[in-house]
Amino acid sequence: MRIGIDLGGTKIEIIVLDVCGKVIFRHRVATPQGQYQQTLTAIVDLVKQAREQAEVETASIGMGIPGAISIQSGLVKNANSVCLIGQPLQQDLQHLLAQPIRISNDANCLTVSEATDGAAAGSPVVFGVILGTGTGGGLAVEQRVLNGANAISGEWGHNAMPWCTDETEIKCYCGLSNCIETFLSGPGMLQRFHLQGGRAKSVEAIISQAHSGDTQAEMFMQKYEHWLAKGLASVINVLDPDAIVLGGGLSNIDRLYQNVPRIWSEYIFSDQLNTRLLKAKYGDSSGVRGAAWLWPA
Repeated sequence: MRIGIDLGGTKIEIIVLDVCGKVIFRHRVATPQGQYQQTLTAIVDLVKQAREQAEVETASIGMGIPGAISIQSGLVKNANSVCLIGQPLQQDLQHLLAQPIRISNDANCLTVSEATDGAAAGSPVVFGVILGTGTGGGLAVEQRVLNGANAISGEWGHNAMPWCTDETEIKCYCGLSNCIETFLSGPGMLQRFHLQGGRAKSVEAIISQAHSGDTQAEMFMQKYEHWLAKGLASVINVLDPDAIVLGGGLSNIDRLYQNVPRIWSEYIFSDQLNTRLLKAKYGDSSGVRGAAWLWPA
């Protein structure tokens, strides 16, 4: 049996997989915003509930987080859920759960899930993207995640937006300005819409307005598609992946899959383009499935 946990900026999801990879229990709760100790408690409670509901006492535990565990210190780094930064998350949970756990970046988890039996199954090189509270990425080669020498492989969200000319400067939580995340994440998208005079309380409202024929919202959506195309083009120019898989809440914007590939060829250094842009097969649950597979069979 395997337990997978996806610790996100807005929700914590847990699943239990049987030996065949079938989901036998799944549950979600809201993430305690900005509260580290309450987050630990929520995770421990979810594991207890999962064990009881699935009637399993022994199971491996893997977890995806919106950041990484520092190779040097063992503490969380680079997390857009900033309450996690500098915390001994892995040590604390292993103590509270009385067993070893494996932790990886949430985008790494999504990528290995989708490269194994998801939308990009069979593709040798897959770049996985999370477009949600933050903007993350992961790289899998032959269904194995590449973590990198510094545990930051795939962190394209904290590169500067390429081919960026006259966009309003927004400071990122990482300390730099105009990172890709400030354009493509849900909060970044909403903030930039407001800066351009748009009125909406959510990303969903922007999309709805554009779908209903609102000119300002439609023009902004086209701009967002160009930002995404530019960001992904820079990835393709470096990695040349067979497939790019989008996950996270914004991956549900269906128009992206038709429009972005038509735009990105302008920025890609090739006379042909075979890279496919795909929607995650398992949606926003792909990350939690990948977390469960962090332990070998």
